[in-house]
Amino acid sequence: MQSILVNVAAAMIPVLLFLGVLVFIDSYKLVKLRSILFSIALGCLIAALLFAAIELIPAFPSGSTIYKRYGAPIIEESLKALFLIYLIRSRRVGFMVDAAIQGFAVGAGFALFENIYYLESLNETHLLLWIVRGFGTAVMHGGTTAIVGIVSKSFSDVKDSTAFVVFVPGLLAAIFIHSLFNHVILPPVTLTIVVLLSLPVLILGAFARSERTTRQWLGVGFDNDAELLTMVTTGGIAKTRIGRYLDSIQSNFRGEVVADMLCYLRIYLELAIQAKGILMMRESGFHVDPDPMVQAKFDEMTYLQKSIGKTGLLALSPFLRTSDRDLWQMHMLEN
Repeated sequence: MQSILVNVAAAMIPVLLFLGVLVFIDSYKLVKLRSILFSIALGCLIAALLFAAIELIPAFPSGSTIYKRYGAPIIEESLKALFLIYLIRSRRVGFMVDAAIQGFAVGAGFALFENIYYLESLNETHLLLWIVRGFGTAVMHGGTTAIVGIVSKSFSDVKDSTAFVVFVPGLLAAIFIHSLFNHVILPPVTLTIVVLLSLPVLILGAFARSERTTRQWLGVGFDNDAELLTMVTTGGIAKTRIGRYLDSIQSNFRGEVVADMLCYLRIYLELAIQAKGILMMRESGFHVDPDPMVQAKFDEMTYLQKSIGKTGLLALSPFLRTSDRDLWQMHMLEN
């Protein structure tokens, strides 16, 4: 009984421990515990459905070398990546760090179910096997899905797009790493050491890069938004490029619509500054309670959108930041 518990611990604890490290070193703590638990559960569900298909379909070539080396990496990585594609396309992750944590959690869930499945079916008590599966295979599953999140979010930010093409490089990288792992070109223990030395270093490097770009975005964005808001609220906007621009389009809109456009811009900037302020506070280790007035501001923006109309919003678009990261910050406040 004791040896079984040791095997279970060796197979399951390493990947959860590394996931815990990722959450701990995340300065902004934007991925909530319930989201992480949901991602782990989703990864377990994906693995369960896949192994059920293997059991129910006699012709499923799961035991063949070709499938293990090429079929499994394509199918498993594609299934694990679907949730990340949804998160990024729906702008529910703002930074590479968040995508990495969610991706690793999905991969960890997949690996946990897979190891439970093999613990039950293989009846293998050799501790070394479960150390290899826990520190090698499980970390590989979490790491490859994290890479999909990191690369996809990076391409999405650079291209300012959530088109499916931005997810291809990350998915191909994950499939390649998974396939290379399944080729077992090195002894299992050596391969496990390589995984432990390479994937975590790669992910932690992406964390460091994400932190730098986030600080830069926060600093520049906060200053620009604050300067623009000061112009709008103090009446100094008339002599600026925005004022001249609004003068030039007044012939196309009624006076009250132009006033609503300025009001919409003011609220948008207030929310943008508030979101960036929350992130700065979190980075410094401070807890920020939800603002009860936020929902009222979103309700007012919805009303103003109807008053302004699509044409008015289009006219305001040069002054509204609409990158995925900027839109995400609004989603963060709203939720």
